[in-house]
This record gives sequence, structure tokens and C-alpha cells, in this order.
Amino acid sequence: MTSDKIKEVMDACYMAKRVRDMLPSLPGGVTSSHIHYLDTIRQLESMKGKVKVSDISDVLGLPRPSVTKTIKDMENLGFVKKMTTKEDG
Repeated sequence: MTSDKIKEVMDACYMAKRVRDMLPSLPGGVTSSHIHYLDTIRQLESMKGKVKVSDISDVLGLPRPSVTKTIKDMENLGFVKKMTTKEDG
């Protein structure tokens, strides 16, 4: 990697931080991860109806236990409603 490329990457990181700092603060309990998950769930719902934890895990490239924990947190905050099926263990 050249020094010009390193400077370009560092400048982009600096600008990204500045943009993120300008965003309004999120309401209590809401994290940027929750927003990312909600957007992913919305997209998956429009394509296939019901969304499974495994669907979210596959799209986001995250381990299922992590997704399950975040979904449980989101359910406690009232953002999603998790429903089990007869096929669930």
C-alpha cells in the first residue's frame, strides 16, 4: 500500500467520524446496531415475508448467537416481536 493510499484511507476515516458525530443522538436504549437490524429485517420481510434469525445472521455475516442476543434486546425494547414455530427447537 502506498503512502498516498494510506492517507486517502485515513482521510476517509476522519470524515466518516465527523459525519457520525453530526448525527442526532438516538433515543434511550436504541443503538446503531438496532437500526441496522431493523433495516435488514425490513428488507428481508419485503422479499420473503417472515424473517428468521438465521436469515439475519446470513445477510449480516454474524454468528447466530449474537443475532439472537440482539433480537432479544430489541424484543425487550418493543422493536420486534419474536415468534416461534413448531419446527423451532
